Amino acid sequence: MNAPILKIFIPLTISFLTGLAITPTLTTFLYKHKLWKKKVRSVGIDGKATPIFSNLHKDKEVGTPRMGGIVIWGSTLITTLIFFGLAQVDHNSILERFSFLSRNQTWLPFISLIAGSLVGLIDDILHVAENEGHAVGGGGLSLAKRLAAVLVIGLIGGWWFYAKLGNSTLWFPFEGQIYVGLWMIPLFMLVMIAMYSGTVIDGLDGLSGGIFTIMYASYSLIAFYQTQYDIAALCAVIAGATLAFLWFNIPPARFYMTETGTLGLTITLAVIAFLTDTVPVLVFIGFPLLAESGSDIIQLLSKKFRGGKKVFLVAPIHHHFEALGWPSYKVTMRFWIVGIITSIMGIVVAIAGK
Repeated sequence: MNAPILKIFIPLTISFLTGLAITPTLTTFLYKHKLWKKKVRSVGIDGKATPIFSNLHKDKEVGTPRMGGIVIWGSTLITTLIFFGLAQVDHNSILERFSFLSRNQTWLPFISLIAGSLVGLIDDILHVAENEGHAVGGGGLSLAKRLAAVLVIGLIGGWWFYAKLGNSTLWFPFEGQIYVGLWMIPLFMLVMIAMYSGTVIDGLDGLSGGIFTIMYASYSLIAFYQTQYDIAALCAVIAGATLAFLWFNIPPARFYMTETGTLGLTITLAVIAFLTDTVPVLVFIGFPLLAESGSDIIQLLSKKFRGGKKVFLVAPIHHHFEALGWPSYKVTMRFWIVGIITSIMGIVVAIAGK
């Protein structure tokens, strides 16, 4: 029996099936209580009107529930606790081999996922409770508060990574290890913020679900190659849970992932990159997230310093392609393709560059 392979694929399968099982109940709850935005977003992050976006999404943002990300972190939580609990039944049995919750590998990403997802859940609850607001967020936690929450999680995580796990060097492809010492903590926080900025990818049916599945599956492969089987299993479980979400999020979406999914997933991706010592590889595997947030930054800077002129019709960039006339499903699938290609590049760099 190839135990490492089974340790990955059995929890992955359980996670996927758990997601499928809990979704009908969650969906009924979300629709019964009308947990969606009450008005289409009409103002951008810079305080300016967004007529193109409003026209593109006037029939999508209202009437489709938020909080679909509960499927992802809920399935991950349930699956993790199932295998952890089974391992406690008999420490000498085969069941113990399938538990992937461990201090040196998965405590940090698991806690980051749950903590980030709960912060996102608070934001989502405040969003749907707001009946009149229609600026960015239309209610919810302010961007400053969400960034503060991410920084706090990053500070605690960075301290644990440096002080408790004893990591003080950073790997660069084909160069080897570079000592960073205590700078590891602010670097941890910076990378987490960079990944969090990519939450804007959650804007089209199936887009974020497909991209996150690809990224976590890629890191599962990298961790497996490194024989970090607990991390590989956790990444696989998250990928399986995201596939369950995607099952219901493909057009027409039954619900949206929103902050309770994207916040936890993005910051956990940063944590996984540090634990697998492949932070520079995020440039490739996390490229879709960076492209999304980068397009937002470029648009804001262009409007500020070029007299209101825009680089993109709408930002982030997936909405730009929509505004050009691409059907949303075409944008989504082409993003998936780009994500697969860049993730393959990242896997190759992570393996060949060591």
